[in-house]
Amino acid sequence: MLCVGIEGTAHTFGVGIVSSEGEILANVSRAYRPPEGGIHPREAARFHAANAKAVLDEALTAAGIRLSDVDLFAFSAGPGLGPCLRTAATAARALAARMEKPIVGVNHCVAHVEIGRLLTGAVDPVTLYVSGGNTQVIAFDAGRYRVFGETLDIPVGNCFDVFAREVGIPFPGGPNIERLAREGKRYIPLPYVVKGMDLSFSGLMTEATRKYRSGVDLRDLCFSLQETAFAALVEVTERAVAHIEKREVMLTGGVAANGRLREMLGMMAEEHKAKFFVPPMEFCVDNGAMIGWTGILAYEHGVRQELEETVINQRWRTEQVDVPWRE
Repeated sequence: MLCVGIEGTAHTFGVGIVSSEGEILANVSRAYRPPEGGIHPREAARFHAANAKAVLDEALTAAGIRLSDVDLFAFSAGPGLGPCLRTAATAARALAARMEKPIVGVNHCVAHVEIGRLLTGAVDPVTLYVSGGNTQVIAFDAGRYRVFGETLDIPVGNCFDVFAREVGIPFPGGPNIERLAREGKRYIPLPYVVKGMDLSFSGLMTEATRKYRSGVDLRDLCFSLQETAFAALVEVTERAVAHIEKREVMLTGGVAANGRLREMLGMMAEEHKAKFFVPPMEFCVDNGAMIGWTGILAYEHGVRQELEETVINQRWRTEQVDVPWRE
């Protein structure tokens, strides 16, 4: 079975082509880059619509197949930005209707976990999923992926992005913050907010910005911002590992590119005698292959949708998804 997966939750429009054996035949994407500020959902959706055909054609060429060879279409049904989700869903519906093939909507967060499991060999990890749009500690239990901790306000990736814009750090903010953090000489106290198993980053971002405007060295602030945010993330992940006694830890999402976060999470996993996994970065960021692979898992385990049932859900929670492919 071959599945075309279409990702379109935020700035990235991606098309992946995956086989039921887990072979990724193609993974092509284009990302919307706003001229200034953050993502404007309608502008991003227009970008997706304008680039959809080119990305699909490139993916089919890379895979060496024709559209008629495809057996299944999958798309990111949520969570995400409404206009972007609707664009991806419309593209998938049009293709499925034209080719008279089945279609399934996929949860974006679950897809990040499943592509990670496929590519790393992790079996049952506690997953720290960190990106510009999501921050969650996820683990499987009783037929679904459960959220053991999450952000109460803004995701950690958004915290970094907004701070970067406010202090004039060039795009992309995350990698440039990491580079500047390596040059930091001292730790500046910043708000550290962990509430049980949940986290808050809005106060951290606001205070870091205020301290920059009061004259604190930017390199020291970048170092302190990273150390504070990552310590909180590792704390709640460690607590989840200890509580549910799993022996694997996986890191995914766009912020997984940060070397310091990898180092800190890897040290925690080692202390708990847990194996530590990070998928290749191409598959940590938003991508179509993860949608295609999760679509195959769902379809092969009985998930079916009529075309009129393929609605999007901007707030589709991770724990609301049945996971029949796992015991």
